[in-house]
Amino acid sequence: MKLNANFDNLVDSYLFAEVENRVSAYKRLNPDKNIIKLGIGDVTLPLCSAVVEAGKRAVEEMGVKQTFRGYGPYRGYTFLTQKIADSYRERGIEISEDEVFVSDGAKSDVGNILDLFSEDCTVLVPDPVYPVYVDTNVMQGRKIIYADACEENGFLPLPDKKRKADIIYICSPNNPTGAAYNRIQLKQWVDYALECKAVILFDAAYEFFVSDPKLPRSIFEIEGAKECAIEFCSLSKTAGFTGTRCGYAIVPHALGKPNKMWLRRQSTKFNGVSYVVQRMAEAVFTATGREQISANIGVYKKNAAIISATLGKMGIYHTGGVNSPYIWLKCGGNSWDFFDKLLAEANVVGTPGAGFGRNGEGFFRLTAFNDEENTAEAMRRFEKVFA
Repeated sequence: MKLNANFDNLVDSYLFAEVENRVSAYKRLNPDKNIIKLGIGDVTLPLCSAVVEAGKRAVEEMGVKQTFRGYGPYRGYTFLTQKIADSYRERGIEISEDEVFVSDGAKSDVGNILDLFSEDCTVLVPDPVYPVYVDTNVMQGRKIIYADACEENGFLPLPDKKRKADIIYICSPNNPTGAAYNRIQLKQWVDYALECKAVILFDAAYEFFVSDPKLPRSIFEIEGAKECAIEFCSLSKTAGFTGTRCGYAIVPHALGKPNKMWLRRQSTKFNGVSYVVQRMAEAVFTATGREQISANIGVYKKNAAIISATLGKMGIYHTGGVNSPYIWLKCGGNSWDFFDKLLAEANVVGTPGAGFGRNGEGFFRLTAFNDEENTAEAMRRFEKVFA
Protein backbone atom coordinates (compact mmCIF):
# COMPACT_ATOMS: atom_id res chain seq x y z
CA MET A 1 0.00 0.00 0.00
CA LYS A 2 1.20 3.52 -0.81
CA LEU A 3 0.08 5.40 2.27
CA ASN A 4 -0.12 9.13 2.96
CA ALA A 5 3.27 9.79 4.51
CA ASN A 6 2.03 13.07 5.99
CA PHE A 7 0.32 11.07 8.75
CA ASP A 8 3.80 10.24 10.04
CA ASN A 9 4.23 13.94 10.79
CA LEU A 10 1.28 14.06 13.18
CA VAL A 11 2.07 14.47 16.85
CA ASP A 12 0.23 11.87 18.91
CA SER A 13 -2.92 13.45 20.33
CA TYR A 14 -2.65 12.19 23.88
CA LEU A 15 -4.16 15.10 25.79
CA PHE A 16 -7.63 13.86 26.74
CA ALA A 17 -6.55 10.22 26.85
CA GLU A 18 -3.84 11.17 29.34
CA VAL A 19 -6.34 13.23 31.36
CA GLU A 20 -8.66 10.23 31.57
CA ASN A 21 -5.81 7.86 32.43
CA ARG A 22 -4.70 10.05 35.34
CA VAL A 23 -8.25 10.47 36.61
CA SER A 24 -8.90 6.71 36.38
CA ALA A 25 -5.68 5.91 38.23
CA TYR A 26 -6.60 8.35 40.99
CA LYS A 27 -10.12 6.93 41.30
CA ARG A 28 -8.77 3.38 41.65
CA LEU A 29 -6.72 4.46 44.64
CA ASN A 30 -9.42 6.79 46.01
CA PRO A 31 -12.78 5.21 45.12
CA ASP A 32 -14.74 7.26 47.67
CA LYS A 33 -13.64 10.68 46.41
CA ASN A 34 -16.22 12.91 44.72
CA ILE A 35 -14.46 14.14 41.58
CA ILE A 36 -15.89 17.17 39.77
CA LYS A 37 -15.00 17.48 36.10
CA LEU A 38 -14.53 20.96 34.67
CA GLY A 39 -12.27 19.81 31.87
CA ILE A 40 -14.71 18.38 29.38
CA GLY A 41 -15.71 20.42 26.32
CA ASP A 42 -19.01 18.57 26.02
CA VAL A 43 -22.41 19.87 27.07
CA THR A 44 -24.21 18.26 30.03
CA LEU A 45 -27.75 19.66 29.74
CA PRO A 46 -30.23 17.68 27.60
CA LEU A 47 -31.82 18.77 24.34
CA CYS A 48 -34.61 21.29 24.90
CA SER A 49 -38.21 20.12 24.59
CA ALA A 50 -38.91 22.03 21.35
CA VAL A 51 -36.05 20.15 19.66
CA VAL A 52 -37.13 16.79 21.09
CA GLU A 53 -40.74 17.25 20.00
CA ALA A 54 -39.63 18.23 16.50
CA GLY A 55 -37.53 15.07 16.34
CA LYS A 56 -40.48 12.92 17.44
CA ARG A 57 -42.70 14.39 14.73
CA ALA A 58 -40.01 13.85 12.10
CA VAL A 59 -39.51 10.22 13.12
CA GLU A 60 -43.27 9.66 12.78
CA GLU A 61 -43.15 11.17 9.30
CA MET A 62 -40.38 8.76 8.32
CA GLY A 63 -42.67 5.85 9.23
CA VAL A 64 -45.43 6.89 6.80
CA LYS A 65 -45.15 6.31 3.06
CA GLN A 66 -46.61 9.67 2.11
CA THR A 67 -44.16 11.65 4.24
CA PHE A 68 -41.11 9.37 4.11
CA ARG A 69 -37.91 10.99 2.81
CA GLY A 70 -34.72 9.48 1.44
CA TYR A 71 -31.67 11.45 0.34
CA GLY A 72 -32.04 15.15 0.99
CA PRO A 73 -30.67 18.23 -0.82
CA TYR A 74 -26.88 18.54 -0.67
CA ARG A 75 -27.03 22.03 0.84
CA GLY A 76 -29.62 20.96 3.36
CA TYR A 77 -33.41 21.14 3.37
CA THR A 78 -34.77 24.55 2.46
CA PHE A 79 -36.81 24.71 5.66
CA LEU A 80 -33.52 24.81 7.60
CA THR A 81 -31.24 26.76 5.27
CA GLN A 82 -33.86 29.49 5.02
CA LYS A 83 -34.19 29.68 8.81
CA ILE A 84 -30.42 30.02 9.11
CA ALA A 85 -30.27 32.74 6.45
CA ASP A 86 -33.12 34.57 8.19
CA SER A 87 -31.25 34.42 11.51
CA TYR A 88 -28.39 36.37 9.87
CA ARG A 89 -30.78 38.91 8.34
CA GLU A 90 -32.25 39.56 11.77
CA ARG A 91 -28.78 40.78 12.75
CA GLY A 92 -28.45 42.96 9.66
CA ILE A 93 -26.27 40.51 7.71
CA GLU A 94 -27.55 39.68 4.23
CA ILE A 95 -26.98 35.97 3.61
CA SER A 96 -28.76 34.16 0.79
CA GLU A 97 -30.21 30.70 1.30
CA ASP A 98 -27.82 29.16 -1.26
CA GLU A 99 -24.79 30.42 0.71
CA VAL A 100 -25.79 28.12 3.61
CA PHE A 101 -24.55 24.52 3.76
CA VAL A 102 -25.85 22.20 6.49
CA SER A 103 -23.36 19.65 7.82
CA ASP A 104 -22.76 17.22 10.68
CA GLY A 105 -20.76 19.82 12.60
CA ALA A 106 -18.11 22.51 12.53
CA LYS A 107 -15.30 20.06 13.32
CA SER A 108 -15.95 18.19 10.08
CA ASP A 109 -16.30 21.38 8.08
CA VAL A 110 -13.07 23.06 9.20
CA GLY A 111 -11.17 19.97 8.07
CA ASN A 112 -13.15 19.12 4.94
CA ILE A 113 -13.10 22.67 3.57
CA LEU A 114 -9.39 22.15 2.89
CA ASP A 115 -10.33 20.07 -0.17
CA LEU A 116 -10.98 23.41 -1.90
CA PHE A 117 -7.44 24.71 -1.51
CA SER A 118 -4.06 23.87 -2.96
CA GLU A 119 -1.70 21.78 -0.85
CA ASP A 120 1.07 24.35 -1.29
CA CYS A 121 -0.86 26.94 0.75
CA THR A 122 0.73 28.40 3.86
CA VAL A 123 -1.61 28.10 6.84
CA LEU A 124 -1.67 30.51 9.78
CA VAL A 125 -3.10 29.29 13.08
CA PRO A 126 -2.98 30.78 16.58
CA ASP A 127 -1.05 29.08 19.38
CA PRO A 128 -2.54 27.82 21.69
CA VAL A 129 -4.98 26.24 19.28
CA TYR A 130 -7.82 23.78 18.78
CA PRO A 131 -5.79 20.77 17.50
CA VAL A 132 -8.05 20.04 14.51
CA TYR A 133 -6.80 23.14 12.68
CA VAL A 134 -3.24 21.90 12.80
CA ASP A 135 -3.74 18.17 12.33
CA THR A 136 -5.96 18.41 9.26
CA ASN A 137 -3.36 20.53 7.48
CA VAL A 138 -0.50 18.28 8.54
CA MET A 139 -2.43 15.39 6.97
CA GLN A 140 -2.33 17.25 3.65
CA GLY A 141 1.29 18.33 3.92
CA ARG A 142 0.79 22.09 4.18
CA LYS A 143 3.24 24.52 5.72
CA ILE A 144 1.94 25.84 9.04
CA ILE A 145 3.00 29.07 10.73
CA TYR A 146 1.77 30.33 14.09
CA ALA A 147 0.42 33.57 15.51
CA ASP A 148 1.57 33.73 19.11
CA ALA A 149 -1.29 34.21 21.55
CA CYS A 150 -0.02 35.14 24.98
CA GLU A 151 -0.71 37.08 28.14
CA GLU A 152 0.78 40.24 26.62
CA ASN A 153 -1.82 40.38 23.82
CA GLY A 154 -4.68 38.97 25.89
CA PHE A 155 -4.50 35.78 23.83
CA LEU A 156 -5.81 37.74 20.85
CA PRO A 157 -2.94 37.95 18.35
CA LEU A 158 -3.18 40.44 15.49
CA PRO A 159 -1.72 40.01 11.98
CA ASP A 160 1.95 40.55 11.29
CA LYS A 161 2.14 42.06 7.81
CA LYS A 162 5.70 40.82 7.42
CA ARG A 163 4.38 37.26 7.28
CA LYS A 164 2.13 36.07 4.48
CA ALA A 165 -0.46 33.32 4.65
CA ASP A 166 -2.99 31.78 2.27
CA ILE A 167 -5.33 30.22 4.84
CA ILE A 168 -6.03 31.82 8.24
CA TYR A 169 -7.85 30.12 11.10
CA ILE A 170 -9.66 32.31 13.61
CA CYS A 171 -11.85 31.03 16.45
CA SER A 172 -13.74 33.69 18.41
CA PRO A 173 -14.76 33.25 21.18
CA ASN A 174 -11.70 31.06 21.31
CA ASN A 175 -11.16 27.47 22.31
CA PRO A 176 -9.21 27.00 24.57
CA THR A 177 -8.61 30.56 25.83
CA GLY A 178 -12.14 31.99 25.92
CA ALA A 179 -10.83 35.29 24.52
CA ALA A 180 -12.98 37.07 21.91
CA TYR A 181 -12.06 39.62 19.24
CA ASN A 182 -13.84 42.97 18.99
CA ARG A 183 -14.82 44.51 15.66
CA ILE A 184 -11.73 46.68 15.37
CA GLN A 185 -9.44 43.70 15.88
CA LEU A 186 -11.34 41.51 13.43
CA LYS A 187 -11.22 44.30 10.85
CA GLN A 188 -7.44 44.12 11.01
CA TRP A 189 -7.60 40.41 10.16
CA VAL A 190 -10.05 41.02 7.31
CA ASP A 191 -7.85 43.79 5.86
CA TYR A 192 -4.79 41.53 6.17
CA ALA A 193 -6.56 38.66 4.40
CA LEU A 194 -7.70 40.91 1.57
CA GLU A 195 -4.16 42.25 1.19
CA CYS A 196 -2.67 38.74 1.14
CA LYS A 197 -5.50 37.36 -1.03
CA ALA A 198 -5.99 34.83 1.74
CA VAL A 199 -9.11 33.12 3.05
CA ILE A 200 -10.18 33.30 6.70
CA LEU A 201 -11.74 30.13 8.08
CA PHE A 202 -13.78 31.60 10.93
CA ASP A 203 -14.91 29.16 13.61
CA ALA A 204 -17.97 30.66 15.32
CA ALA A 205 -18.90 27.55 17.31
CA TYR A 206 -19.40 29.59 20.51
CA GLU A 207 -21.20 32.60 19.00
CA PHE A 208 -24.30 32.17 21.17
CA PHE A 209 -22.24 32.75 24.31
CA VAL A 210 -21.48 36.32 23.20
CA SER A 211 -23.56 38.85 25.12
CA ASP A 212 -21.32 41.93 24.87
CA PRO A 213 -22.71 44.10 22.01
CA LYS A 214 -19.18 45.34 21.27
CA LEU A 215 -18.17 41.83 20.24
CA PRO A 216 -19.22 40.40 16.87
CA ARG A 217 -20.93 37.00 16.71
CA SER A 218 -20.17 36.69 13.00
CA ILE A 219 -17.19 37.75 10.94
CA PHE A 220 -19.68 38.98 8.35
CA GLU A 221 -20.40 41.90 10.66
CA ILE A 222 -17.04 43.20 9.42
CA GLU A 223 -16.86 45.17 6.18
CA GLY A 224 -15.10 43.20 3.44
CA ALA A 225 -15.40 39.83 5.18
CA LYS A 226 -17.60 38.29 2.49
CA GLU A 227 -14.73 38.71 0.02
CA CYS A 228 -12.29 36.74 2.19
CA ALA A 229 -14.04 34.57 4.80
CA ILE A 230 -15.96 31.34 5.28
CA GLU A 231 -17.85 30.96 8.55
CA PHE A 232 -18.50 27.72 10.43
CA CYS A 233 -21.25 27.45 13.03
CA SER A 234 -22.28 24.62 15.29
CA LEU A 235 -25.39 23.60 17.17
CA SER A 236 -23.28 21.48 19.55
CA LYS A 237 -22.66 24.04 22.27
CA THR A 238 -25.56 26.24 21.11
CA ALA A 239 -28.31 23.65 21.48
CA GLY A 240 -26.72 20.50 22.91
CA PHE A 241 -26.22 18.73 19.56
CA THR A 242 -22.84 17.21 20.45
CA GLY A 243 -24.38 13.73 20.24
CA THR A 244 -26.95 14.62 17.57
CA ARG A 245 -24.56 16.31 15.10
CA CYS A 246 -25.58 19.35 13.09
CA GLY A 247 -23.82 22.53 12.07
CA TYR A 248 -23.56 24.76 9.04
CA ALA A 249 -21.10 26.72 6.95
CA ILE A 250 -21.63 30.05 5.22
CA VAL A 251 -19.72 30.24 1.92
CA PRO A 252 -20.41 33.67 0.36
CA HIS A 253 -20.84 34.08 -3.40
CA ALA A 254 -18.56 37.11 -3.11
CA LEU A 255 -15.64 34.73 -2.58
CA GLY A 256 -16.00 33.55 -6.18
CA LYS A 257 -15.58 29.85 -6.98
CA PRO A 258 -15.55 28.37 -3.44
CA ASN A 259 -19.37 28.31 -3.16
CA LYS A 260 -19.77 26.12 -6.24
CA MET A 261 -16.69 24.09 -5.32
CA TRP A 262 -18.04 23.38 -1.83
CA LEU A 263 -21.37 22.26 -3.28
CA ARG A 264 -19.50 19.98 -5.67
CA ARG A 265 -17.36 18.61 -2.86
CA GLN A 266 -20.32 17.98 -0.57
CA SER A 267 -22.40 16.35 -3.31
CA THR A 268 -19.49 14.00 -4.06
CA LYS A 269 -18.33 13.09 -0.54
CA PHE A 270 -21.31 13.71 1.73
CA ASN A 271 -24.91 12.54 1.68
CA GLY A 272 -26.13 15.19 4.08
CA VAL A 273 -27.59 15.36 7.57
CA SER A 274 -30.65 13.21 8.20
CA TYR A 275 -34.12 14.66 7.76
CA VAL A 276 -34.93 13.99 11.42
CA VAL A 277 -31.90 15.90 12.69
CA GLN A 278 -32.54 18.82 10.32
CA ARG A 279 -36.10 19.10 11.62
CA MET A 280 -34.68 19.15 15.14
CA ALA A 281 -32.23 21.85 14.07
CA GLU A 282 -35.06 23.87 12.54
CA ALA A 283 -36.71 23.96 15.98
CA VAL A 284 -33.61 25.68 17.38
CA PHE A 285 -34.47 28.76 15.30
CA THR A 286 -38.13 28.99 16.38
CA ALA A 287 -39.22 31.44 19.08
CA THR A 288 -39.80 28.63 21.57
CA GLY A 289 -36.55 26.90 20.68
CA ARG A 290 -34.53 30.10 21.06
CA GLU A 291 -36.06 30.77 24.44
CA GLN A 292 -35.28 27.27 25.67
CA ILE A 293 -31.71 27.09 24.41
CA SER A 294 -31.06 30.56 25.82
CA ALA A 295 -32.06 29.22 29.22
CA ASN A 296 -29.56 26.35 28.87
CA ILE A 297 -26.78 28.67 27.72
CA GLY A 298 -27.65 30.90 30.65
CA VAL A 299 -26.81 28.04 33.01
CA TYR A 300 -23.38 27.60 31.45
CA LYS A 301 -22.75 31.36 31.44
CA LYS A 302 -23.62 31.52 35.12
CA ASN A 303 -21.15 28.70 35.79
CA ALA A 304 -18.49 30.57 33.84
CA ALA A 305 -19.20 33.68 35.92
CA ILE A 306 -18.78 31.67 39.14
CA ILE A 307 -15.38 30.42 37.99
CA SER A 308 -14.27 33.85 36.78
CA ALA A 309 -15.41 35.56 39.99
CA THR A 310 -13.45 33.12 42.14
CA LEU A 311 -10.30 33.59 40.08
CA GLY A 312 -10.76 37.36 40.15
CA LYS A 313 -11.13 37.37 43.92
CA MET A 314 -7.92 35.34 44.16
CA GLY A 315 -6.07 37.69 41.82
CA ILE A 316 -5.42 34.98 39.22
CA TYR A 317 -4.98 36.21 35.66
CA HIS A 318 -7.45 34.60 33.25
CA THR A 319 -9.23 35.12 29.97
CA GLY A 320 -12.74 33.96 29.13
CA GLY A 321 -15.47 33.47 31.70
CA VAL A 322 -17.54 36.10 29.91
CA ASN A 323 -18.88 35.61 26.36
CA SER A 324 -17.40 32.11 26.45
CA PRO A 325 -17.86 28.75 28.19
CA TYR A 326 -14.07 28.46 28.64
CA ILE A 327 -11.83 29.98 31.31
CA TRP A 328 -8.10 30.07 30.63
CA LEU A 329 -6.16 30.70 33.83
CA LYS A 330 -2.52 31.32 34.55
CA CYS A 331 -1.29 28.47 36.69
CA GLY A 332 2.44 29.15 36.37
CA GLY A 333 4.98 26.39 35.93
CA ASN A 334 4.13 22.98 34.53
CA SER A 335 0.45 22.67 33.65
CA TRP A 336 0.47 18.88 34.16
CA ASP A 337 1.83 19.35 37.68
CA PHE A 338 -1.02 21.79 38.29
CA PHE A 339 -3.46 19.20 36.95
CA ASP A 340 -2.16 16.58 39.39
CA LYS A 341 -2.31 18.96 42.36
CA LEU A 342 -5.84 20.08 41.51
CA LEU A 343 -6.99 16.48 41.18
CA ALA A 344 -5.28 15.20 44.32
CA GLU A 345 -6.04 18.08 46.68
CA ALA A 346 -9.34 19.46 45.33
CA ASN A 347 -10.68 16.45 43.43
CA VAL A 348 -11.34 18.72 40.46
CA VAL A 349 -10.42 17.97 36.85
CA GLY A 350 -9.42 20.56 34.25
CA THR A 351 -7.26 20.52 31.12
CA PRO A 352 -3.51 21.33 31.04
CA GLY A 353 -2.70 24.15 28.67
CA ALA A 354 0.36 22.33 27.33
CA GLY A 355 -1.99 20.11 25.35
CA PHE A 356 -3.05 23.06 23.17
CA GLY A 357 0.37 24.14 21.97
CA ARG A 358 3.69 25.65 22.99
CA ASN A 359 2.11 28.85 24.33
CA GLY A 360 -0.34 26.87 26.43
CA GLU A 361 2.28 25.83 28.96
CA GLY A 362 1.84 27.67 32.24
CA PHE A 363 -1.92 27.93 31.68
CA PHE A 364 -4.93 25.76 32.42
CA ARG A 365 -8.44 25.45 30.96
CA LEU A 366 -11.63 25.09 32.98
CA THR A 367 -15.05 24.76 31.36
CA ALA A 368 -18.54 25.80 32.38
CA PHE A 369 -20.16 22.57 31.18
CA ASN A 370 -21.36 21.21 34.49
CA ASP A 371 -24.25 22.11 36.77
CA GLU A 372 -24.24 25.14 39.05
CA GLU A 373 -23.96 23.17 42.29
CA ASN A 374 -20.91 21.22 41.14
CA THR A 375 -19.27 24.31 39.66
CA ALA A 376 -19.69 26.29 42.87
CA GLU A 377 -18.35 23.39 44.95
CA ALA A 378 -15.39 22.95 42.61
CA MET A 379 -14.42 26.59 42.99
CA ARG A 380 -14.77 26.45 46.79
CA ARG A 381 -12.30 23.57 46.75
CA PHE A 382 -10.06 25.41 44.28
CA GLU A 383 -9.91 28.48 46.50
CA LYS A 384 -9.17 26.39 49.57
CA VAL A 385 -6.19 24.69 47.86
CA PHE A 386 -4.69 27.68 46.06
CA ALA A 387 -5.61 30.68 48.23
